[in-house]
Amino acid sequence: MDKVNLGAFSTGNFDKGAGELKIITWYFINALLVRASWNPFMSIKIILLRAFGAKIGRGLVIKNNVTIKFPWKLTIGNNVWLGEQCWIDNLDYVTIGSNVCISQGALLLTGNHDYTNSSMPYRNAPITLEDGVWVGARVVVCPGGNHA
Repeated sequence: MDKVNLGAFSTGNFDKGAGELKIITWYFINALLVRASWNPFMSIKIILLRAFGAKIGRGLVIKNNVTIKFPWKLTIGNNVWLGEQCWIDNLDYVTIGSNVCISQGALLLTGNHDYTNSSMPYRNAPITLEDGVWVGARVVVCPGGNHA
């Protein structure tokens, strides 16, 4: 492997899936209302996630300090629980089936870097969690594949 040259990093053809105005607006709405620990009202969080493009079924339980990078790249089934401080870092699409529990501090990471290339380009892939999956506390789910 060549020596790493982070100065050569480029996002290449990476598509965030939304324009800059939508992305910036989401960052503020997310920080102030969705991720905020002072806001215990799940219905407000769900309305805002849907307004930014998330596809969400019935019965979502979303606790405080949940981080969702790009809601427009998120599909959630029915009766899903998102525990405190879980992080959905969805540079690519995340699909969560019904009756899924993502526990406290769990990470869903759709992005990575190609460490074999000196410029460390993105190496992203979607994540699909099938119906009934339980992601335990502080578990890391890496990009690619279906998880049953």
